[in-house]
Amino acid sequence: MAYYLIGESLTPCRQKDIRGAGAPYAAVLTAQEWQKQRDSFDMQIDMDMDTDTPQETKAVVNMDSLTGTFSIPDRADIGGPRHGFSFALDEKGIVLVDDTGYAEELVLTVSRTKKWRLPSLERFLYDLLELTIAGDLSLLEKSEHRLNLIEEAILRGEVQAYPKEMNDIRGDLLDLRVHYEQLIDLGQELEENENGFFAEENLRYFHMFTERVMRLQDMVTGQREYVMQLRDLMQSQLDVRQNRIMTLLTVVTSIFLPLTLIAGWYGMNFVYMPELKWRFAYPTVIAVSVLIVVVCLIWFKRKKWM
Repeated sequence: MAYYLIGESLTPCRQKDIRGAGAPYAAVLTAQEWQKQRDSFDMQIDMDMDTDTPQETKAVVNMDSLTGTFSIPDRADIGGPRHGFSFALDEKGIVLVDDTGYAEELVLTVSRTKKWRLPSLERFLYDLLELTIAGDLSLLEKSEHRLNLIEEAILRGEVQAYPKEMNDIRGDLLDLRVHYEQLIDLGQELEENENGFFAEENLRYFHMFTERVMRLQDMVTGQREYVMQLRDLMQSQLDVRQNRIMTLLTVVTSIFLPLTLIAGWYGMNFVYMPELKWRFAYPTVIAVSVLIVVVCLIWFKRKKWM
């Protein structure tokens, strides 16, 4: 367990120090510690908190508290297992409930990197929420760069089949879109301030966070549309390649059709065929066949069929 007072920075303290300290607090507990100590925080929680592995990010308004969960994709494996923890807060402070250590890592990062001129619970929450999307802008920029490289490869004709990487990117973008939608709902719930826990002048922090997540969501939406465009481009390239093959086969068939006619004609073995005993019949047939091929090729070239 870990307890902090929210002053100019996060200051580690003991549990008894958070009472009557005159400053908001942040606490990180395991699920077992929360069950033992929940009554000491004097939060009016209507229902039991979900301390199992959370599957979504949400906030629930209680009579005199706000509870919820975080489910955050691992940026190294967006489609894999997620980081998750629960929380409960009121006007006095916030308790994070986590058995994995991820929530404590976030709080320690805030403790090491943040100092505040006007400390408040709202500002701490803002910095904590910011860490859940830290690096996402760079991540999405790299994703767009990968899509650009795929597009260039498609246009150069180097891609012979639908790239597996595009499916991976599409799946990651879908997971991020759902994550951002849930974060937006959470930010709007905090900004609503139904229980009046937050100072009106500090609600701007939640508005700023929501606006930033919306911009990230717009980037994800744009890239998902980009993936769809690349899929259509890939299909059109495959269609063009197939059409070229069919055109070549058609040209070859058209050239050999009259030659096949000639071969069939002189293969019928009629008795009275004067060409069979003519001295120049064989070279003449060869010359006519070559002439037919040349004429067909010239014709197809003029018609731009090859």
